[in-house]
Amino acid sequence: MNKAQSDRAALMWMAVTVLIWGSGWVMMKALAQRIGPFDLVALRYAVGFVTLLVIVLALRRPLKFPPFWFTIGIAVFQTTAYQCLVQMALVAGGTGRVVMVAYTMPFWVALFAWAVIGDRPTRRHWIGFIPAAVGLTVVIQPWQGLGGIIPSLLALGGGMSWALGTLFSKMMFQRSRPDVLSLTMWQLLLGTLLALPFGWLIPQPTIVWDGEAVLGILYLGVMSSAAAWGLWLMVVSRIHPTVAGMAGLGVPVVAVIGAWIVLGERPEPLEQIGMLLMMVGLVIVSWTPKASSDKKPRNA
Repeated sequence: MNKAQSDRAALMWMAVTVLIWGSGWVMMKALAQRIGPFDLVALRYAVGFVTLLVIVLALRRPLKFPPFWFTIGIAVFQTTAYQCLVQMALVAGGTGRVVMVAYTMPFWVALFAWAVIGDRPTRRHWIGFIPAAVGLTVVIQPWQGLGGIIPSLLALGGGMSWALGTLFSKMMFQRSRPDVLSLTMWQLLLGTLLALPFGWLIPQPTIVWDGEAVLGILYLGVMSSAAAWGLWLMVVSRIHPTVAGMAGLGVPVVAVIGAWIVLGERPEPLEQIGMLLMMVGLVIVSWTPKASSDKKPRNA
């Protein structure tokens, strides 16, 4: 297979990944009334861990635990806090609003990297922050009162947690080269263990076990948590990370359209404007000039 064919194949798998992750948001919202947020996180991660463990063993990949403190940091912020916060946000908020606010992650990564490791945002970052900030304000609509703000604040906290986990990942890969598939497997196990105590201590509705609940957990565990990550790794190994990152912005688009079609959650005109502004900001922040994208990518 030549490079052009390899790139086309990678983009095809990227499209599949976007569809899986985008539809996963719709599935999480559909399950929000059947399973408590912490129970759902623990269950999906447990299924994903078992799936990846089988794959890692079959491929004879290393089982060695990655660098301890970085791995714990990723597990606390990206794997557990992010998913629990957005799942709680989905209980009371619309899917489109929650996914778009959660996808403010790239902005927080830029700001946290500046504060923690001195990686100053570029002029392009600051330009992208402007439409994103306006769009975020329009989507959250603080003038609507606290009841409408809480889901957005939970999703915003999820995006910040995701960014902190991403920063831990960057720092880990700057210092070592863990096997990414094994790292993901350990993250799913840690996510399960960290989410379980919250499910025991915080009152949640009794799980409604029916066919939809079982299929939903299997989909989120096997497809969204395990298979999609495997596809993602396949993609980033073949094409530049910037291209993959830009394509990943299709996830909130798929989630919004899917929630509209499946759940009847049609965004209000003002929300649509806010989401569009946020997407413009995301594209600006994630875009890299062609001169930079032609350079050999670094693991970071």
